[in-house]
Amino acid sequence: MLEELLTAAAGVGTAAVVYVAAAARVVKQYERGVVFRFGRLLPEVRRPGFTMIVPVIDRLHKVNLQIVTLPVPAQEGITRDNVTVRVDAVVYFKVVDAADALVRVEDYRFAVSQMAQTSLRSIIGKSDLDDLLSNREKLNQGLELMLDSPAMGWGVAIDRVEIKDVSLPETMKRSMARQAEADRERRARVINADAELQASKKLAEAAAVMSDQPAALQLRLLQTVVAVAAEKNSTLVLPFPVELLRFLERAAQAQGGGEAGHETGARAPVTPPAAAAPPVALPETFTDLSPTLPGEPGARDGYEPPLPDLGDYEEPEEEETDDTVVGPPVDPSPGPSSRSSRSALDEP
Repeated sequence: MLEELLTAAAGVGTAAVVYVAAAARVVKQYERGVVFRFGRLLPEVRRPGFTMIVPVIDRLHKVNLQIVTLPVPAQEGITRDNVTVRVDAVVYFKVVDAADALVRVEDYRFAVSQMAQTSLRSIIGKSDLDDLLSNREKLNQGLELMLDSPAMGWGVAIDRVEIKDVSLPETMKRSMARQAEADRERRARVINADAELQASKKLAEAAAVMSDQPAALQLRLLQTVVAVAAEKNSTLVLPFPVELLRFLERAAQAQGGGEAGHETGARAPVTPPAAAAPPVALPETFTDLSPTLPGEPGARDGYEPPLPDLGDYEEPEEEETDDTVVGPPVDPSPGPSSRSSRSALDEP
């Protein structure tokens, strides 16, 4: 009897262990459990942790609530400005209602993928190429709204949508490159023209200043010579300015007059200065230069040496000579008679 009871208890325990093993389920933290009993949905959604179901009668389906990253295959379309492009995107979504995700749609992942592709094609056809390239934030928001409306009925919430890449044909890439190059060249020309305008204004101001002070032009010339001579790779031909010669001449005269005044003042009383000799006029151009210098005989505006004093020297009078020719008159006109007479006279 005791053995029968022990055997029965062991059988019941074994059955209980098998039942518990068959009915026990574990739902993870990021999951929710949806139970179907005889094909009907139970209203209670199993929370994370340990849970029990009726074996053979209940079916437990676990739904992941994590954010799903779904890449959208590249879609080729024609933009509103008739440009063929290929656009690919990525969709981030998650399940907010596990029961609706299982009951209302067969495969919510596939449904979201197909809806994303359709919406992406629609966005391409409604947008311009410039919007696809530069105004993606607005397109992302519009695509998210297009996906979120039907997805909410499936128990899915669209977190965000991002357009990853826009592929253009090679011909369009070359056209855009030429356009960008032309725009850059236009900007460069405008900047150069602005720089020339500013430089011309500054040069005009500098020319006005130099016109008031002619010596400034000579100083500018010397500065240019110094800048060119620093490179030491070219031959420089520099015309010597006449104004500089005049300046040096005046400085030399002023220095000579000052030294002479100091010497005469130390030796004799001060006398009124004599009138200074007029300065030697220098040629205005280099073509007026001559090999003779002032002070040499024969030079223009130069020194002429005095002639020696000969006293009461008188030139001898020339003696009068008789130039009378004795003989027959000669006819100046050439003729046969003159030639005959001349020949007769020449004969001995």
